[in-house]
Amino acid sequence: MTFRTAVMGAGSWGTVFAKLLRDAGGDVTVWGRRASVVADINERGENPDYLPGVALPGGLRATTDPAEALAGADFVALAVPAQTLRENLTSWLPHLPPGAVLVSLMKGVELGSSRLMSEVIQEVADVPRERIAVFCGPNLAREIASGEPGAAVAACVDEAAARRLQEATMTPYFRVYTTTDVVGCELGGAVKNIVALCVGMSVGLGFGASTQALLMTRGLAEIARLGAALGADEHTFAGLAGMGDLIATCSSPLSRNRTFGENLGRGMTLEEVVAVTKQTAEGVKSAEPVLELARKHGVEMPIAEAVAAVLYHDMPIKDAAISLISRSPKPERYGV
Repeated sequence: MTFRTAVMGAGSWGTVFAKLLRDAGGDVTVWGRRASVVADINERGENPDYLPGVALPGGLRATTDPAEALAGADFVALAVPAQTLRENLTSWLPHLPPGAVLVSLMKGVELGSSRLMSEVIQEVADVPRERIAVFCGPNLAREIASGEPGAAVAACVDEAAARRLQEATMTPYFRVYTTTDVVGCELGGAVKNIVALCVGMSVGLGFGASTQALLMTRGLAEIARLGAALGADEHTFAGLAGMGDLIATCSSPLSRNRTFGENLGRGMTLEEVVAVTKQTAEGVKSAEPVLELARKHGVEMPIAEAVAAVLYHDMPIKDAAISLISRSPKPERYGV
């Protein structure tokens, strides 16, 4: 079966997801805000602003007209920055095809409301949960664009919809698994960005693999604690959407969030790092709403607290490191 997908967003991951869909044999149109990016995709078969040197498959179309992109779509993949979702989706509502599954490619939590992206989609689009999916995993755009072996999870409470998304995105180089745990997948994707900021800061300070492993492991415990409070399946965090995404984002210099944290650790100010960061590091905006969500549910998240203190409360990074390492001793149990 050939699926028609509108990919709403022509940044690096939106473009790679469109390539993935096209490589899987789908009918794909990308909506882009900037006419120059759209022209490059249509005329050059490339998106040099975000993925220079990556050849896009033939038949992939792009447009600046959301109505054109959305017409007849089976899937609507939302690939805009998390904090712009509400505004963008509101403007696209008149053009959303009835019955289309709305797929979140975003990894963030909304400022002000502390809502997950699926919750924002449900509220704005007024669609049932069965029409909302999440696609996530350890997917660094440049590597997937190059055809390196990769995998992801298609999550939807409707198993049949998850399987259709799986079918639409499976290629010879990319494997897709399914789950009904939408909340677990979203939390894994959002909170790992905050942990990656902290790992990057440690690298910038000159700390090595032991410290990075400490932060990743304890970061996973924070994700699992929040997930348990929100009703997620704890097994999700041991898989691609949890541990897998965390390792990739914290370990690779291709990761925006790790690189952002690394620059902070080397002594750049927040304003200086923002100025040199070309694409969105979602963890920067998600740190405080994630903490608000955690406090609402009585969940302790010291790594997220430390990151937020550095980003928004002028705490020196070395003081944040001391605050983490000097916490009271505890037994180590999964999720504690």
